[in-house]
Amino acid sequence: MYSLKDLSEHLNTKHNLPVQENQIQDLRNIGYYHGYKGYRFIRKAGNLINFTAFGQIVDLNNFDMQLKGLFYPNLMFIENALKSYVLEAISNECPDEKLNSVYIHALTHYKDNFQIGSNNYKKEFKKRMDLEMKINSALIRDYMQGKDFINHYYNQDREIPIWAAFESLTLGEFGTFYSCSGEKIRTEVSKTLKLPSNLDSDGFLLADIIFCLKDLRNAIAHNGIIFDTRFANAKIPDRVVKLIEQELKINNLNFDYIIAYIALVVYVLNNMGERKRCKSFINEFLTLHGILKNLPKDCKMKIEGTQEKLIVSALGNLLKVDFSKNLQYL
Repeated sequence: MYSLKDLSEHLNTKHNLPVQENQIQDLRNIGYYHGYKGYRFIRKAGNLINFTAFGQIVDLNNFDMQLKGLFYPNLMFIENALKSYVLEAISNECPDEKLNSVYIHALTHYKDNFQIGSNNYKKEFKKRMDLEMKINSALIRDYMQGKDFINHYYNQDREIPIWAAFESLTLGEFGTFYSCSGEKIRTEVSKTLKLPSNLDSDGFLLADIIFCLKDLRNAIAHNGIIFDTRFANAKIPDRVVKLIEQELKINNLNFDYIIAYIALVVYVLNNMGERKRCKSFINEFLTLHGILKNLPKDCKMKIEGTQEKLIVSALGNLLKVDFSKNLQYL
C-alpha cells in the first residue's frame, strides 16, 4: 500500500505531474485510484488524456462531480413523474390498486401480442414472472429495513398497493415493469408524455428512454464517472436517437458525448411541462464548462464533441430561450 507521499512522488517521476504542496489535500480528497486512475482516460483505458499539470486532473474531477450534482435531481424528478403517469394509466385498467390485481390486469404484454405457447409468449411471460420475483424481493428487503410505507401494510396483513410497491423499485425494475405492461397502458402514457406517434406506435419508446437514463442514474448514485458517458452499458436504441434528432431538428446525434444526455433529459422534462427547470438545467451545464478552461484543448474537444453549441441552440429553439450569453463557456 502506497502512502500519500509515495503516490505524490509516483505522479511526479512516472507521469511528469508534480503535486505541489498546496495540492496534497486535493490528492487526498480525490484519491489516486479513483481520481488519477479514473480520470486519466476518456471512455476507454487506451484513450489517455495528456495532462500537463496535476491541477487539470482536479479540475476534471470537479467538473464531473458538479455534473453529477446537476443531473441527479432532474433524474429523480423524471423517475417520480413517470411512475405517477404509469399509476394513472394503471388506474384506468385495473379494478383496484392491489399488487396482484395489477399483475393480472396491467402486466399483459405477454398475452396481448403473442400466441399462447409460442417462443415469444414464453420469453415475455418469463420476464413478467422474473419481475414479480424482483418486486417481492424488494418488498421483503424494505420490510426488513423497517420502511414505513411497506410495514404499514404487512404489519396489518394487508396486500401491498401498487403505488407502495413502486417506491421500492429501482429505475431499471420500473422500466421492466413498463415494458411488461399492456398496450393500452403504454399508449396512454405515451400520449401523456406527448411522444411522437411516428416513433412510438407500440408504446415502447418510453421503455427505451428509461433504460438509457437508468445507466446514467446508476452511475451517479454509485459515484461513477459520467463526463465521458462510459457508464452506458448498451448501444442507445436507434429510435431514441431519432427522437431527439427529429424533435430538435438536428442530425448525427452521438450519445458518446454527455450533451446528448442533456438533450434527452431536457426533452423529457419539457414534455412534462417543466420549461423553467429545463432553462436552469442548461444554463448551469453551460457555466460548468468554465471549470474545463485549463484542460488541454484536445481533451476538451474529446469531452465536448463538435455539436454542443448546435445542440444547445436547438434546445433554445425548443424552449424558446436564448442561451447565447452562456455559450461563451463552450
